[in-house]
Amino acid sequence: MDYEKLFIGAFGATVGVVGWLLVGLYIQGRAKDRAAREAARAVYFELASNHLNIFVALEYGSYGSLTRTTFDRLLPELAAWLPIEELQAISVAYMGQELPAEVRRQSLLAIHDAHRTAVSLLRARAFSKAEIARLSQHLRPDQMQLMDAADGGFPSGSERGHAATTRA
Repeated sequence: MDYEKLFIGAFGATVGVVGWLLVGLYIQGRAKDRAAREAARAVYFELASNHLNIFVALEYGSYGSLTRTTFDRLLPELAAWLPIEELQAISVAYMGQELPAEVRRQSLLAIHDAHRTAVSLLRARAFSKAEIARLSQHLRPDQMQLMDAADGGFPSGSERGHAATTRA
């Protein structure tokens, strides 16, 4: 029996198995990151829609329904990918949706701020700067004004924000 050939074969097999394992872990990690980023993008668009609904409620006194289906479905992916403080900020935006209607009217400004923070955090993490620029290119000027107004928020104690919360 030739021990040298046996040793070389065993060593080659070991290197091959370790290499295969490392490549597999790398591919799996990339797939997990891609799935989490896609989840963040989906939740971003849901949050942006809710954010606009809240802005319209503050600005015009017309409150539309808010959704949380995408967030509920994709929370595990986000929880595994986002730092805890960002996950908390995003969760706070959704917690405001569970308030009764009477309380919700009084707290629209806080809910609006929570959505603005959550949208900003997810936009920065889920999209590259080039993708953010491309998103803006596909909006009409009136849509851009509405998005910019919603992102700008209301100053604390402003008459407009206060009047909107009493109308809602």
